[in-house]
Amino acid sequence: MKKAKIYVIGHKHPDTDSICSAIAYAYLRKKVTGVNYVPVRAGEINSETAFVLERFHTEVPMYMDDVRTQVRDVQISPYHSGHPDMSIREAWQHLQKEKISTLTIVDDNKKLLGLITKGDIAKTYMGVYDSRVLSQNRTPYKNIVDTLDGEILVGDPDGVVEKGKILIAAANPDLMEEYIEDGDMVMLGDRYESQLCAIEMNAGCLIISMNTQPNDTILKLAKEHNCTIIRTPYDTFIAARLINQSMAISHFMVENMKTFKREDFIEDVKDVMAKNRHRAFPVVDNQGKVLGMFTRHDLIDMDKKKVALVDHNESGQAVDGLFDCEIMEIVDHHKLGYVQSIKPVYFRCQPVGCTSTIVYQMYKENKVEIPPDMAGLMCSAILSDTLMYRSPTCTPLDKLAAEALAKIAGVEVEDYAMQMFEAGSDLKSKSDTDLFYQDFKKFSAGDTQFGVGQITSLDARALKTIRERLKNMLDKAKEEHGLDMIFFMLTNILDESSWVLCSDVEAFEVACKSFGSNVTKDGDSVFVDHMVSRKKQFIPKMVGTLQE
Repeated sequence: MKKAKIYVIGHKHPDTDSICSAIAYAYLRKKVTGVNYVPVRAGEINSETAFVLERFHTEVPMYMDDVRTQVRDVQISPYHSGHPDMSIREAWQHLQKEKISTLTIVDDNKKLLGLITKGDIAKTYMGVYDSRVLSQNRTPYKNIVDTLDGEILVGDPDGVVEKGKILIAAANPDLMEEYIEDGDMVMLGDRYESQLCAIEMNAGCLIISMNTQPNDTILKLAKEHNCTIIRTPYDTFIAARLINQSMAISHFMVENMKTFKREDFIEDVKDVMAKNRHRAFPVVDNQGKVLGMFTRHDLIDMDKKKVALVDHNESGQAVDGLFDCEIMEIVDHHKLGYVQSIKPVYFRCQPVGCTSTIVYQMYKENKVEIPPDMAGLMCSAILSDTLMYRSPTCTPLDKLAAEALAKIAGVEVEDYAMQMFEAGSDLKSKSDTDLFYQDFKKFSAGDTQFGVGQITSLDARALKTIRERLKNMLDKAKEEHGLDMIFFMLTNILDESSWVLCSDVEAFEVACKSFGSNVTKDGDSVFVDHMVSRKKQFIPKMVGTLQE
């Protein structure tokens, strides 16, 4: 039984709050419920967040860019395997005993070689084979012994049938000399003359029926002529009917079969299963080793991924595949968006400056002790989102929470905040694409879809340089995302102002109209004094203008 797991994930292009809230919330919920809450991320972390995680010795959460159900989310069926030299009869008996329809064929390292089904084996019973089929397939003698429930009296149990045909010695010895050839496998009874004749004609193997014991002379001659002797309790008719079942399954198995990996998405798996006749498909790792079998029945018992969203509640900002998973919880501090769920969910949204402020309150409400590393993460998130209390989104609750968490984490707020902002201001080494999507979100106002990116820094000169670099990204991003317009905020934390880059004339006019006399125009950009918050200052103005 798979252990329940809930992934805690923030928005795409995660900022410090998105990452730190996911980690702290996952820790809290695991303590409260005992369920395995796992923090993950939907994008690359920025330099500020990397500094925070390293400062508090916390691992970067696992990357997950799509939450559609995968093979790894399903309790796959165990597999039953056989080796390529296994006889058809042994394979059939194994399938019957385990009440399964498919057997995987693997090598000594469990690497998949092929598979065989009951249907494949049934076809071998109905087939008409050449009398040399055992030698053509180099059938192991041990397979023949096992299939005939016999014993080998003379010869190498580990040898194989290398040449000759199968024949039944029903004629008298004089006639036998006419059709026995070198290396043939002769099936006969207890007649001494026939046994002697077959050996003298250089038969490769004698199969003696009815558990008859050859005399010492026959055994001695067989050794001298390198003739294998196998004794079986069956009569000649039954032995002849069974012997083809001694052939190795490697000659009948399906080799170019479709396999799945744990990373494959279930919707792709369904398409493959609909087009193939097999009921079960091997699941393999990257080295081709079998992990289990994916059956049609596994689709019935399938559970979707379970996720908890933090720091967002809009599908446009969410990880891909959101509507193919089960949303369990949402903790956010933004306006209500358009995330839909099939079942009722726990939803907590408060008008504060940071999601971690809400998570801090939940720790207190549930009387869960806050470890120093979790305190450091949440404090960092609050300082980042509120720009060390400078943002108009900052509330008394945010400051109260940050100060309390700073004491637990053992940091001095002003000194630590400046270190964190300086780490985040190291923008020169990043590519234009990394800078542009470091903190980029999509929004809608009526029929208008627009995107807003933001970079905050203490370095005014660096922001000016970046401003020139990012201008060329606007048109490309607008086309790639199918948006009507794009804005990009370059925010100076120290003087609490922002340059806003606009993707086109229409976007420029909307920005100018939104901020009126507070705007300083410069080409296709506008400078807005006393504006640092995208959520509380920029977005409401944009939405208001676009909806007029």
